[in-house]
Amino acid sequence: MRVARSFSELRTLLPPSRTGRIWLVPTMGALHDGHGALIDRARSEGGFVAVSIFVNPLQFGPGEDLDRYPRTEEADLAFLERRGTDLVFLPSAREIVPPKRQVTVSSGAVGRLFCGASRPDHFDGVLTIVLKLFHLFSPEGAVFGEKDRQQLFLIQTMVRDFDLPVRVLGHPTVRDVDGLALSSRNRYLSPEERKQASVFPALLDHMARRWSDLAGRNPGERLALRSELARNLEEAGFRVDYVAIADRQTFSPVSGPEIPVQAFLLAAVFLGKTRLIDNRELSSSV
Repeated sequence: MRVARSFSELRTLLPPSRTGRIWLVPTMGALHDGHGALIDRARSEGGFVAVSIFVNPLQFGPGEDLDRYPRTEEADLAFLERRGTDLVFLPSAREIVPPKRQVTVSSGAVGRLFCGASRPDHFDGVLTIVLKLFHLFSPEGAVFGEKDRQQLFLIQTMVRDFDLPVRVLGHPTVRDVDGLALSSRNRYLSPEERKQASVFPALLDHMARRWSDLAGRNPGERLALRSELARNLEEAGFRVDYVAIADRQTFSPVSGPEIPVQAFLLAAVFLGKTRLIDNRELSSSV
């Protein structure tokens, strides 16, 4: 496994031909089996698998957890070697985010919704660094988890709008045995909070079933499930950031009277100081 820590090292260690078979998995480190599944998916597409590890300061707002975000480089490198990763890129913040940087990618209107409403400029920061990584690696494709549906949608939109020659694949969320989506931030949870956290995916599953059960009914009844879910989450001890339903094609909020055939249930909550996000696919054809 090759390790590059600078742009010059990366240029030296990438395969001689950069026109086809590189698959990229961008991460912020503190790796777990969810990341492992992304690497395995990249490997299944064939070719050279590269993983970047960079805690991106541009996607953290004031008062967020940039300083305490887990950094586990030694364990991450061992994890990636076991997964058969070909190249790891570990750039410094100073190199990848120039001090006099002036240009940032705009995530547009969708980037200001949902997670973007409570984390201003978050998605602008994500897209800016992802675009830079695409430029540095010139990959055939990149793999991202579906846990953050909004992020995946925006990256796919950026690729489409800029005509980038990169295939962006979403991979299903990897979950613990109790249903909680794997996340590097889960390690912030105390043992008691970790037990309580399993209620979050269970309530999302319950709402998704209710949504299907109400197929063909008054749209208002189905949309009222958002308030019911938010109330149930609060009663279970979570602080709700948002509960929303988004059109799968446009990612715009669904508010009626028309309900798209395919939509996403999106939710973000706090348990103590830890922010958790998750989503479910909703279908009106069931």
